[in-house]
Amino acid sequence: MRVAMYYSNSDIKVEEVPVPQIGPGEVLIKTQACGVCGSDVMEWYRINKAPLVLGHEATGTITEIGEGVESFKMGDRVFVSHHVPCNTCHYCLEGNHTVCDTLRSTNFDPGGFAEYIRVPRINVDRGVFRLPDNVSFEEGTLIEPLACVIRGHRLARIEPGHTVVVIGSGISGLLQVLLARATGAGIVIATDINTHRLNFAKKFGADFVIPASEDLPSQILKVNGKRLADRVIASTGALPALATALRSVDRAGTVLFFAPTDPGIDLPIPFNDLWRNCIHLIPTYGAAPLDIAVAIDLIGSGRVSVREMITHRLGLAETESGFQLVTDARESIKVIIEPHR
Repeated sequence: MRVAMYYSNSDIKVEEVPVPQIGPGEVLIKTQACGVCGSDVMEWYRINKAPLVLGHEATGTITEIGEGVESFKMGDRVFVSHHVPCNTCHYCLEGNHTVCDTLRSTNFDPGGFAEYIRVPRINVDRGVFRLPDNVSFEEGTLIEPLACVIRGHRLARIEPGHTVVVIGSGISGLLQVLLARATGAGIVIATDINTHRLNFAKKFGADFVIPASEDLPSQILKVNGKRLADRVIASTGALPALATALRSVDRAGTVLFFAPTDPGIDLPIPFNDLWRNCIHLIPTYGAAPLDIAVAIDLIGSGRVSVREMITHRLGLAETESGFQLVTDARESIKVIIEPHR
């Protein structure tokens, strides 16, 4: 079978490898679509493990079933989660599934940028989900990123009526806007350095879009009844954006840190201001099976419509171009790879 083998962001080759052989409790999936995630193009995060096949936002069709698999059948259309928790450790029992050691060590074989994926037994047990009939394989690639957003909103306790500010309007920021709108936020404000992305933010439900060149806190005060935001979501790890997030949150509000910085970056925090104003700082990482199930329901019901987020559909041989589109972050929103295209 063909795979897109990653050596670096600018060196991704289509190579031939054997189709994975499945064992008891496992399934083989013919990959129909896989999204390029922002984490895929974080070269510092990936290059030390190269060469490898990336891709974790995968959908496809089950083509082989191992002995003992009873929950699925040949031909099922599915989304498959690459990381799954043990559900029994201290962290899982506390509801912190995404820091579970098992979640951080599980994966499917070899990756979503491949024609076929072997899904291990533990992933079959708690990481394979049927796609609703009305959800396309392409739309299904947004399930995992939406699930991560859902988890963040739950941890930050974003509630109806809140004023929500989203800093960074890439794919995760746009999903933040969509989810806040779908769940009853009072005012949704988006900001970005890219005018193209601000236009998308407006299209997907932001009440106000503010260029990053403007002073965000003062603009929030103008449109929010002289108050800062109840919830601020930093969907970028750029240090100036993180500093702006801390200045944009109202008393007793919450800043949700959704994206990582580059390695070795420390964020200066005005501790006394946070202490006096009772500001909550919440980081979030990944998604758990519950978040994925909610994401599938929201997409399938139409409450969160993701179809128009897909701006580029590429074949396996164009994976390197897809990485460049995501890295440049100019006109692309969601780039997906279709291995059998």
